[in-house]
Order: sequence, then C-alpha cells, then structure tokens
Amino acid sequence: MLKYTRTTMEKLIDIFEDLEYVVRFEKGHFQSGYAVVHDKKIVIINKFFDLEARINALMEILDKIVVEEVLLDQKSRVFYHFLLKESLIKPAEQ
Repeated sequence: MLKYTRTTMEKLIDIFEDLEYVVRFEKGHFQSGYAVVHDKKIVIINKFFDLEARINALMEILDKIVVEEVLLDQKSRVFYHFLLKESLIKPAEQ
C-alpha cells in the first residue's frame, strides 16, 4: 500500500531525476494538473496541488513514460519495482 507522504513524493522525484527529468512545481493552467515536455525531459506539476494530488500526478506520468531501469540507482529501482508489484503503475512499452 502506498503512503501519501513527503518521503513517497521524494522517492518519485528521485526516479524522475535518475531518468534525467527535471521536476518543477509551478502555477499554470494545466488541463490535467501537470505538463510533460518530453523533448526537454521536464515535468511541471501544479504548485497548488496538495501532497496527495502531487503524488498522483507523478504516478500518472511515471505510468506513461518509458522507464530505463538501467538509469535508476538501487534505491529508485527498489521503489520502482514496489510500484510495479503493487500494480500502481505498469511497465511502459519500449
């Protein structure tokens, strides 16, 4: 079971950083509450989201991008496999 804590959000951000994405929290008018600039590997999350919404947005994005596990450090890889095992995300098609 996933806990909605600051630590969980930091672990998700670590995964994105290992994948060379920049995660920013900014204000804006996003249809889904976030934006992903794939060619620049930037993820922008609505800064007015509460912690749970931020985590859910990061999980939704993680579910849509291709995760190259070789880029993940050991801690990120363990957390990523936990998310897969719990069916919170699915492995992206490569």
